[in-house]
This record gives sequence, C-alpha cells and structure tokens, in this order.
Amino acid sequence: MKLYSYWRSSAAYRVRLALAYKAVAYTTVPVHLLAGGGEQHRAAYRALQPQGLVPALVDDDGTVLFQSLAILEYLEERYPGPPLLPAGSRDRAFVRAFALALACDVHPLSNLRVLRYLEDPLGADEDARGRWIRHWIGLGFEACESMIARRGAEGPFVCGPGPTFAEVCLVPQLYNARRYGCDLSPYPGLLRADEAARALPSFAAAVPERQPDAPAGGGA
Repeated sequence: MKLYSYWRSSAAYRVRLALAYKAVAYTTVPVHLLAGGGEQHRAAYRALQPQGLVPALVDDDGTVLFQSLAILEYLEERYPGPPLLPAGSRDRAFVRAFALALACDVHPLSNLRVLRYLEDPLGADEDARGRWIRHWIGLGFEACESMIARRGAEGPFVCGPGPTFAEVCLVPQLYNARRYGCDLSPYPGLLRADEAARALPSFAAAVPERQPDAPAGGGA
C-alpha cells in the first residue's frame, strides 16, 4: 500500500492511525501542501485524487481510495481485527456520528484551503483567522463533549474498552486545537479519550512529528 500524505494533515493523520492500529504495512508518499504553491495541485496528483486533497491510499492492486472516512471504512472491512468499530449497531451509529461531527463539521472549517480563502480574497488577518478556528473548534468540541456525557460511558475511551473511529478523528482534531491555542479545559471527556488513545504504541507511531516528511524542528 501507498499512502499519499502530508505530515500535518488531520485527514492523513486519521488514516495513519487506523493503519498503525491494525498493523497494516504501507509506504508514505509525501505530498507537501505548501511547497511550490502546493504539490496537491499538480496535474499528476490531481489525476490520482481529483479533489487535490490528502490523503489518497493506493491499495496493492492499484485501487485508489480517498476521503479519510471512506478509507477508514474500507480498512475496517478488509482488516477487521483489531476492530475500530464496536460490535453493536447502536454503538456503531454513535461512533460514526461522533467521527463525522469532527471530520465533516469541525475540521473542514480550519482546512488549509478555507484559511487561505479567508486571507485572500476576504482579507482576514492572522488574528481573525485564529478566532475563526477557535470558534468552530469550540462549538464542535462542546457538542462532542455533550455526546460523551449523554452516553454516560465510564471511559477512558469514547465508546467501549478500546479506540474506535471516534478516537481516530478526535486525536488529530485535538492536535490541531492545541496548535491554535484553544482552551481545552471545558472538555474533560475528550481529553480523557485522547490521553488513553495516545498512550497506545500504534497511536504514538502515527503522530505528525514522527512521519518521514516531517521537517526537523516541527516547521511547516
């Protein structure tokens, strides 16, 4: 397998977490989202991934998969153990809803192309962009914290005794939240699940700074 990835991409981080947890071997093909105007915009990559986004996963038979949540579902079906979805249908629905709330409602609003559009042509300065990011992350985290509280789970994970799609989406989003200086104190349930997941060796192996394309010193 080949994973077309950028070290600090939240969506690529999700897929790395699933691959590492399931011990699926793959090769990273770096796609630098900033160098030269963004390698994701080049014709060769667009031919692979029509949206010009990361990640893209190329399976051993040459099948190209994209959109991180679709890739997670594919990996869960092809490599069912260890599972990243709980056994019961209601719990699976809960985990999928939690993951979608982060991956589809929170993350896109702080995506690189959105932030660039805020800057030019809309003229938002760095301070305004930071307030935009923290606002939308805060709203999303508030909802996800409420989801955990309503479910009444004992923890430490969001649903059940181990990580699921919930943590696979939560860990990268909290990584971003810390980058942008979000106040995380109102979200003890999210922090508890994040801490439990990041303590797993497979989750530790997938962190951005440990990727082959991560720059020394953690720059862009």
